[in-house]
Parts: sequence; C-alpha cells; structure tokens
Amino acid sequence: MLLSQNHRGPDFQATYISDDRIAGFAHNRLKIIDLSDAASQPMHDATRRYSIVFNGEVYNYPEIRQRLSSEFTFRTKSDTEVVLYSFIKWGSACLDEFIGMFAIAIWDDKEKELWVARDRFGVKPVNYAFDNNNFYFASEIKALHAAGIAAKINESTWAEYLGFGMYDHSENTFWKDVYKLLPGHFMILKDGYLSIKEWYSLAAKSGVNYDTRSIEIVSEEYLSLLKESIRLRFRSDVPVGINLSGGLDSSALLSLVDNVQGHDSDIKAFTFITGDPNYDELPWVNEMISNTGHELVPCLLEVKDIPDLAVSVQYYQDEPFGGIPTLAYARLFEEARKKGVIVLLDGQGIDEQWAGYDYYAQTSTSLSSQTIQGTSDRAVLPDCLDPEFLALGASWTPPEYYPDKLRNLQYRDTFYTKIPRALRFNDRVSMRVSTELREPFLDHRLFEIAFRQPPEFKIKDGTGKWFMRQLLKNYLPGKIVEAPKRPLQTPQREWLKGELKDWAIAQIENVVNNTSFFNDEKVYKHWHEFLDGKSNNSFYVWQWISFSLMNFETKRKVLH
Repeated sequence: MLLSQNHRGPDFQATYISDDRIAGFAHNRLKIIDLSDAASQPMHDATRRYSIVFNGEVYNYPEIRQRLSSEFTFRTKSDTEVVLYSFIKWGSACLDEFIGMFAIAIWDDKEKELWVARDRFGVKPVNYAFDNNNFYFASEIKALHAAGIAAKINESTWAEYLGFGMYDHSENTFWKDVYKLLPGHFMILKDGYLSIKEWYSLAAKSGVNYDTRSIEIVSEEYLSLLKESIRLRFRSDVPVGINLSGGLDSSALLSLVDNVQGHDSDIKAFTFITGDPNYDELPWVNEMISNTGHELVPCLLEVKDIPDLAVSVQYYQDEPFGGIPTLAYARLFEEARKKGVIVLLDGQGIDEQWAGYDYYAQTSTSLSSQTIQGTSDRAVLPDCLDPEFLALGASWTPPEYYPDKLRNLQYRDTFYTKIPRALRFNDRVSMRVSTELREPFLDHRLFEIAFRQPPEFKIKDGTGKWFMRQLLKNYLPGKIVEAPKRPLQTPQREWLKGELKDWAIAQIENVVNNTSFFNDEKVYKHWHEFLDGKSNNSFYVWQWISFSLMNFETKRKVLH
C-alpha cells in the first residue's frame, strides 16, 4: 500500500504498527511545512496513545498552536503536530477550528478506536473498504487493490456514468466494494462497527435567508477574507507558484496574489497550451502577466503525447477523468515540478460561488441529467448500452436545501457534480508528479458569504459573477473583467476526429469486443456520425475511451 502511493510523498516513508497489531499506518511524505525529519509521519503524541497520518494542510496552524501552547509541548513546527494535539484537546470538534484541506486519520491505542475525517469540500481524498473483517483506507484506490481488495468494476456506477453522465455524486466509486468518505464527514471505527457523521454543512452554515447588507459592506468583508485566504495558502517552506488561464478566476487570483505578496515577488505562473489558437488562452494570459511582471511558463501538450499520457494519467486517477483538458493540466504540473515549484495555487470555486456558468441564468428550467453535465442533449448516449446494464444505474435527484433554484443549483455543483470531479482530477494529476495544489477560493468562509447573497448580486443582464466583476475592477484590466465565461478547453473534438482517430477507434474496439455492456451497432453508428460532424460533443466518445483505458490498461497495471 505504501509503495503504490509513493508518488504522493517521495520525501519520506514510514509505517507504524500497534503493539497488539490491531492497527497499522503507513505514510508517504511530501515535505511542505517544517522540512525536518521530526515532522514526518506517522506521528505520535508524547505518551504514544495517539498516532496520526495526515494529508493536506491546515493553513491556520500557527494561530491554533498559540492557543494550545500552554497545555502541550510542541517538538516540531509542523501543522501535523497541531492537528494531533487539537484532536486530543477538542475531539471531533477540532475540525471546526481548521481552515484548510485535509484527510486525517488518528488511532487511539487506549480505546482501540480509529477516527478518520475529510475536509469540508473534499479537496483531499479518503477511500475505504472492508475485506475479511479487516478495514482498509487510503488516499487512492490503487492502495486498496494493493492490499488485496479485488479489482472488480462497480457496474452500477459505470451505468450511471455512461447512461446518465453522473459520477462523483455519492459515496460509491467505479470499483466494487470500494467507497469514499464524503466531504465534510468523519468516521469512527470501533469494535468492528463503522459510524459516519456529517460535521460540516454549507446549507446549515449559510442559512436560507438572504443577506440584507449593502454591496459595499459585503464587498469589504469578502475581499478581506479573500486576501487572508490567499495569504494563508502561501504558508510553505518550499516554492509556491500559480496556475493561470486567461479567465476571470485565475486572473483575479494572480492579481490578488500580487497584491498580497508584493509586486516584486518571484512567483512563477504556469499555463497550458496546445498550439491551437482557437483554444489557447495565451493572449489573455499575456495581457494579465504584462501587468505583474511574473515569469510565465507555457506548458505545451502535443497531440502525439496523448496516447501514452492518457494511460499514465488513467493509472494515477483510478477512475474516469475529464478528457484531454485533464491531460493538459497534467503536463502543467510536470513542468512546475521540473522548475522546482512544489506548491501551486488554482482559481477553482468562483463559478460555483457566484453563478458563473451559463446555465445558472436559466434556473427556471428543471435540473435534468443534461444540466448536470452542463452540456447539450448529446452529452451521453444511453442507447449505446445494453438495456440490462443501463438498468443497473440508479436515478438520482440532487437534494434541495434552499427555497430558490439558483442556490440549489450552486449547491449541487459544489458538492455533487462540478467541484467533486474537478478536485478528484486535480488532486491525482498534481500528486502524480509529487506537487501540491491549493485552492484559495475553496475557503468555507467565502462560500458561506456567497451563498447568503441575493441572485441580483450574482447574475445581471444574463451574465454571471456580477459581484466578482464589480469587486475586481480596481485589480484587473477591463477586457478581463468584462469577458464572458469561457470553458477551459482543448482541441479534443478535432484531435479525436483527426490525428487521434486511429487511437480512439482502437479504444472503442477494446470496449465493444471485450464487454457485453454495449450495443456494438449503436456505438459504431454514433462514432461515424461524430466523425461526419453530426455531433459537436465529444464527451460520450471520451466515456468509451475511459472505459477502455481503465479496464484494459490500468487494470493490468494495478494487478501487476
């Protein structure tokens, strides 16, 4: 299990087995804060009653440490030790004190109790499984397979994904008998019984009533918290960089980073390109960089790289990922690591906070499986599936916590669709090359403010993120502030029809020749219609490729 996740932390590996051999921890460390060996894990308290393994960062650890300093003697300058003593002091209530991203496991050797917790938005992963009365948990599913959990696909999850475009919306994974701990939850295992409890609810924290304060007051509070969120995420003992597209979100992040860190900071900015001017955002990025003077590192993804890179990224993902844009993102992290940048900041989260997607303006329509994708009615093709297989997929309706459709849609995207998928893709492609991704906009305090605001603060004249556009007028060029929402894209459709056509058909043949889940005739019919330009959507083609990559390439790697 330890070796299978070596990429997540190549700087130090260690294990802990309790004296009675009831519990065992293993940890791969990526050194970010307190680079000394004393800060490595598994870590124990002075009495060795409590042991911890911890993935992620609790950014406000110095402030918490100060509060605990009269009761505990600290041996390191790490956030890990602060997390451990916070749990000893406050129990599960310690989670409310943390600002950050985290997956935490603590073993109480006296009570023989395991406690595992996941951060509010699920930035850091926790997967788990039972087998022969043993309980296993890990950051990645491949570690569970390495422990002996059978690598069998979860047919119902695949049916929901292929037939309805639904995934990452529940505790189920694409692998049979392997589950994930949901964001904002913790679990306790004691005496063979597992109990799971929600510890954070954005709906409960934000409430259903709108904020009645003026935009000036809200803007002041939000901007202050946003700057603090960025400042906290620069707490690192290794170099920090930024991922940059030409859109409002990452441009805002760069500008605010410049404001917080100072104009002379040597932060490098990374952006991916494909060599296609119809998709590359280099003009927008150069417009932004020209105002800051930061070094820009373009990260080129070439079409010839796709087949091998797709197999590699699929292995590290364990589950289907978001297509060629995810591969381009993987290339970006590779380049950052080569440049010695270990931590990168990203602009994820603003669209969900401030209603940035186009379909938010159409909240009078029903929340169908098509709007779950946010794409056209050709996003998925259930007619290409065997009816019995399709029937394995359970229907799903997102919960509604608010009296208005807009906030329910935002909540759905935050906890069941957009953000869970993006966070999984991004965690795996960053950790694949031993880099850490931090998301300043995914600060719960920012979301709680945004979800209290009335719809007129979010959408005006059919354009989303109105509040952010007003807030950033003094920080960004007018062209970027006023620019419409542009999805982060690559020439996936053109490449699959062109240079990657032979590779794609080989993957599709893998699917139809090796499983009984598909209607071969319908698959080939829709494939040829795609090639003939009768469909502008390539999502379903990538679904077929994903099935092939995961079940015929990755599975062999996992098992061998």
